[in-house]
Amino acid sequence: MAACWQGRGGHGPMHDWVARQLGSEVVARRPLGGGCIHSAWCLELADGRRVFAKTNNASALPLLAAEAEGLAALARWATPPLRLPEPLALGATGDAAVLLLSWLELAAAGHRGEAWASLGAALADLHRASAAGEPGRGYGFGSDNFIGSSPQPNGWMERWERFFVERRLTPQLARAAQRGCPFVRSAALLHRAAELLADHSCSPVLVHGDLWSGNAALLADGDVAVFDPAVYWGDREVDLAMARLFGGFPEAFFAGYQNRWPLPADWPQRLELYNLYHLINHANLFGGGYQRQAQAVIDRLLR
Repeated sequence: MAACWQGRGGHGPMHDWVARQLGSEVVARRPLGGGCIHSAWCLELADGRRVFAKTNNASALPLLAAEAEGLAALARWATPPLRLPEPLALGATGDAAVLLLSWLELAAAGHRGEAWASLGAALADLHRASAAGEPGRGYGFGSDNFIGSSPQPNGWMERWERFFVERRLTPQLARAAQRGCPFVRSAALLHRAAELLADHSCSPVLVHGDLWSGNAALLADGDVAVFDPAVYWGDREVDLAMARLFGGFPEAFFAGYQNRWPLPADWPQRLELYNLYHLINHANLFGGGYQRQAQAVIDRLLR
């Protein structure tokens, strides 16, 4: 999306749009790495502010809108030291979709056990505050959103096992079949998933929904942050399960969570089932080894 910034004298439709939204002109910009869906930028404004910008084709505006909605939802329940990027502006200009977020200065690389423990404790606080603050709504979210670039259906349901089976596993399995790579014994898996969760009592909490290590960071000022959510009201264990996937968080993170709000003793029984959702999604997005990895989990769950 570098072309969306082009213009004479450092100006163009994108620069003008940012200036209108934030009341200050862009004086410098540089691309940032790390994203696989959108392009990311650091913008320097004439008034001295720095802003984080995400850009994509105009057709990606719903993804950016869902991200902004998820960040706002989480921010309602987050307390220091947990911070989230604040959505500053969202819209389309020309053929580009743009989301402007407040800038968070990341800490230098290196393991800081106390900071990771504080992130775990802060996530526990967010989960518990949301559970106490929104009783009776059930499981789901007020609008559909996305997990990565995949549609994530929500709505509201009263029973957790039905929500996880019907709104998480079933759509991903159907998508796999539609792309010509069905998973073996999918119907048996759905029946088994319902059995595993039928007697599991969990209060609905607002979960991040996509909490792998790339969507969390330690900040230079000592605070901690999460971003790029795929929020919904669900079992808090889904966040703790995904935090062990794709490289995983440091153990200090899990210790910090457990010290603040311990998980039930039988949580390991559900870990692979919850992470299967993300493995099937990755298989649908990227194929390759994720297809084999997800099938292996299905086979283990059915043994």
